[in-house]
This record gives sequence, structure tokens and C-alpha cells, in this order.
Amino acid sequence: MDTMASMPKMDKTAFSVASLFDESDEKTYWLSKTPYERLQAVELMRQVIYGYKPASIRLQRFFEVAQLKAS
Repeated sequence: MDTMASMPKMDKTAFSVASLFDESDEKTYWLSKTPYERLQAVELMRQVIYGYKPASIRLQRFFEVAQLKAS
């Protein structure tokens, strides 16, 4: 299954350029969101940046079989 096909698409028409010294309304926007919505946004950004799906990726585990010698 293609993981990139299930990722959200970026709207490239909604683009603006601003100076780093201009006041931003980002803080007001994020403060208007609930803590749960903020955590969802952080998780989405992590998935986009690192390209993973948390439901399909697991920690790698391995087992080693040890044979005991009889005395």
C-alpha cells in the first residue's frame, strides 16, 4: 500500500509571503484550538515529516532460543 497516497495534500494555492518581523496570528489561532486538536496537529506533522503510519509500524522484536546443556 502506498503510504504517500493516504497522506493529506497541501493546498499550494493558499500561499503568502511575510516578513519574520511582522506580527503573526498563529499564536491566537492555536490558542483557539483545544489541547486535543493541537495534539492531533502535532501528530499529523510528525507523520508527514517522518513518513510513517503509527498503525502499521511497530517496534522490532526478536527472540533468541537458548539450548541448555544437561549436566
